[in-house]
Amino acid sequence: MVIVYNDAGRVATAVRSVLDQSLRSHEVIVVDDHSTDGTPAVVEKLVAEHPDTVRFIRLPANSGHCGAPRNAGVAAARGRFIMFLDSDDTLDVHACRNMVAEAEQTEADMVIGRCVRHDVATGKETSWMPWLVKQKVVYTSLREQPELLYDVLSTNKLYRHDFLVRENLTFLEDRLYEDNLFSASAYIAAKKIAVIPQRIYTWNIERKAANLSITRRAADIRNITDRIIVTKKIDELLAKHDAGDLRLQKDVRFIENDLRVHLARLSQLPEENQRALVEAARPYVQTLQDDAFREAKPLPAMAAYLVRQGDFHGVAAVHDYMVNKPFQPHLTADLVVRDGRVYWSDRHLDDPLGREVLDVTEMGFQDRQLNKLRLGGTVDALQQDGDVVTVAGSFTNPLGRITEESDPKAQLVITDRRSKQRVFRVEAHLAVDEQRIGWHVAFAPEKILRPVGLIDPLYSVRLHVTVGAERADLALFADDDVLDAIRLPTRPRLSRLTADLLQGYRTDSGNLALRLEADGGAAKLGTAAITGVRSTNFGARAWARAAEFQKSLRQRRNTRATKLSWYENVFLKMPVKKGTVVFESHMGKQFSDSPRAIYEEMKRQKIKFSPIWVYAGHPTGFPSDAKLVKRNSWGYLQALAQAEYWIDNQGFPHDLRKRPETTYIQTWHGSAFKRMGFDQADVKRQSEAQQTRLSNAIDRFDFFMVRSAHDERTLTRGMRVGAELLRVGYPRNDALVKGGNDKELAKLRKQLGLTDDRKVVLYAPTFRPEEVNRRSGLQLPFDLSEFTHRFGDDMVLLVRPHYLVSFALPPAYGHSVRNVASVHDVTPLLQISDALITDYSSLMFDYSLLDRPMIFHVPDYDNYVGATRGSYFDLGETAPGPLTRTSEDLIAALADLDANTTTFAEKRRQFVAEFGEYDTGDAAKSVVDRFFGTGNRRG
Repeated sequence: MVIVYNDAGRVATAVRSVLDQSLRSHEVIVVDDHSTDGTPAVVEKLVAEHPDTVRFIRLPANSGHCGAPRNAGVAAARGRFIMFLDSDDTLDVHACRNMVAEAEQTEADMVIGRCVRHDVATGKETSWMPWLVKQKVVYTSLREQPELLYDVLSTNKLYRHDFLVRENLTFLEDRLYEDNLFSASAYIAAKKIAVIPQRIYTWNIERKAANLSITRRAADIRNITDRIIVTKKIDELLAKHDAGDLRLQKDVRFIENDLRVHLARLSQLPEENQRALVEAARPYVQTLQDDAFREAKPLPAMAAYLVRQGDFHGVAAVHDYMVNKPFQPHLTADLVVRDGRVYWSDRHLDDPLGREVLDVTEMGFQDRQLNKLRLGGTVDALQQDGDVVTVAGSFTNPLGRITEESDPKAQLVITDRRSKQRVFRVEAHLAVDEQRIGWHVAFAPEKILRPVGLIDPLYSVRLHVTVGAERADLALFADDDVLDAIRLPTRPRLSRLTADLLQGYRTDSGNLALRLEADGGAAKLGTAAITGVRSTNFGARAWARAAEFQKSLRQRRNTRATKLSWYENVFLKMPVKKGTVVFESHMGKQFSDSPRAIYEEMKRQKIKFSPIWVYAGHPTGFPSDAKLVKRNSWGYLQALAQAEYWIDNQGFPHDLRKRPETTYIQTWHGSAFKRMGFDQADVKRQSEAQQTRLSNAIDRFDFFMVRSAHDERTLTRGMRVGAELLRVGYPRNDALVKGGNDKELAKLRKQLGLTDDRKVVLYAPTFRPEEVNRRSGLQLPFDLSEFTHRFGDDMVLLVRPHYLVSFALPPAYGHSVRNVASVHDVTPLLQISDALITDYSSLMFDYSLLDRPMIFHVPDYDNYVGATRGSYFDLGETAPGPLTRTSEDLIAALADLDANTTTFAEKRRQFVAEFGEYDTGDAAKSVVDRFFGTGNRRG
């Protein structure tokens, strides 16, 4: 059945999605909640066109909720199964067939399918709670999968009609969120619940719709009040059915989903509204079990805990940081360190639960790069004195990391939001405090802000902060009073007839931006004339066509298909730029590895070339004398298309074809212990198309670097490399064989605080996919407390996670442990380390060149090698160091480092002979001499 209210423009699409079902035996009941627009006429036309299939029920008065029309539809239904559809959504063409087939096969009372959220503006689609519909499964009780309580939608489900009647399952008619109680009741009553992974329901999201949905009006007091009343009824339902054991799962869901929706963007409301919302939720939140705060995701748990405490300022700060797109997340909390742990604030730490919930040590604020902290700033005041405007604001100083000694600098950057081509910069002055940093700018806007006019009506406003080699780009926020006061006089290049003012406004993301407006007489006259032309039929059509074309162009311009088309049909047809070399290391994450070594050798030999370095994220740590392009940007595509050489250590995007005139030197990033390429079980399981795609990407290599015959037997065969092999070793290892830059190493030691004579031990494990999305990233498989207790006075441990994995080091260990994730290049870290702890990482092959102790900590060896990845040799027999399985074993091995030096000396020699035979210290020079030396010889 389809329920509708004042939705004449979309209801026909919803109904047709049912009429077009591949399952032909069905009826469509449209229940109109007494619309006042053209909806009845649209539905009556559909009835006339399909009299045997479409039925129309019109309620005598508007109920104000979804419950009454749904109940009316169920009462009128004649079929064996019932599904619900909202008038702004659609069903997949095979939805009914798939759901009915599963219901009949399993005899389930209800069937759940995949719901997909479709952003109408962008076309982006995301599955609704995908973990619940990964595969076919049948549950005989909600207790078998309590997380079903997360999915409270009634619309991605099919119900047996007699099940609804037998269990008297109806929707509340006087409350919002009627789905929540209905779904919970159905879950508890059902004897069988079937789940299928197929797409069933498309939930269309229109963020700028005139009539916002309930969830889009979540900040209304009525909404949160109804939500809590409905949630209390669910609690009563669970108690009535002796399902109190499910209460914890429901409480966690309330924290992670329900409460979070209502408090999103809290900081943008007036303070009295913030307080009212928190106070409305607080009594119920105080009834939630303590374990719900412990088990819920950290940020929603903190927000809920602060609601419980009535700390609405704290609640707002948490929601500032965890909002989802399109909103702009930003850090405003005043973080503190207590007893070696990091806390969201210094309030409520005397409460044991508060101390647990507010502990954010694992989020890594203490050592994460500034550009990854999502800092946000405020604009607090604006003053005008003659032609000069002074704008002032502040932003949080995370744990006091920004100091006067670090010489921070800032710029206010104002950029055309559409083209990104016009950028105006104003130097900002900073006042550094341990908790907050004040900033202000003073400038004459009419002299500095020179938009074109007409074609560039909107400008973004950001604060760019630089601290040493780190840079952060801060979104700015302002309350309504300050926002209204931001009126910057301007002089457009198309004259003041087009505009004379940049007015502050709040974007859909919630942050500050500027809009061109007319304030003075000339500007109003000019804009009135333009408006007059636009108001004519011809002018309106022309302007609308131009605006639509520009919007369409912007949307299409950044799709992958558009970029690939330009790459193939435009960029690849441009001439190759002789001497242009594109360098990329680890997909743009770093300035490191063999590409860096080749680049620096070219600089040392004074080769004439045009270097282009690829970066991902923020271009921190890359050379200032090279052109930088962002990975997958337009500049990136053009650079690759016109480059004479590609040099990288992992792989340029698979869908980019290499022209014959370009030479691709693949340095790779490590010898193989783990099975690689087509030797991997998961690659063998791929489809033929997927394997062909991988093979085509590898076939682009012209030259492939290896460091031993072992590489030739394993790595190159596993990857089916057909390129010419360069048997010169790895350029990155030249420094390990012949010694590196002493000045750089001294600088690194100082940067890491290695100023005493303690031994340096590097822990560098391999990549594990499960660590990428894990909240804490890398979890150390040994007792860090025991390490610091035993060796803190004699050793410093450097922790180096894989570049795709995060790591958070508690401040308590700062004396004897360092997080070195932000150091781009691992080679200098190897050089300054007296010993290496690793597992299956290819760093074992590199570090062996230094002839220093190694320990292989492999608590998951049997699973990793035997069941997960597989290997090319027996590590236990070959490793030039002990294998440890427990934390105690590792501690014992560290205590015996001196013996390790001698005991495994012969094994290290054999290891180097087998796996590093081509590493002679001249790899970079060999490459440069061959490809970039006299005559620029190719091949």
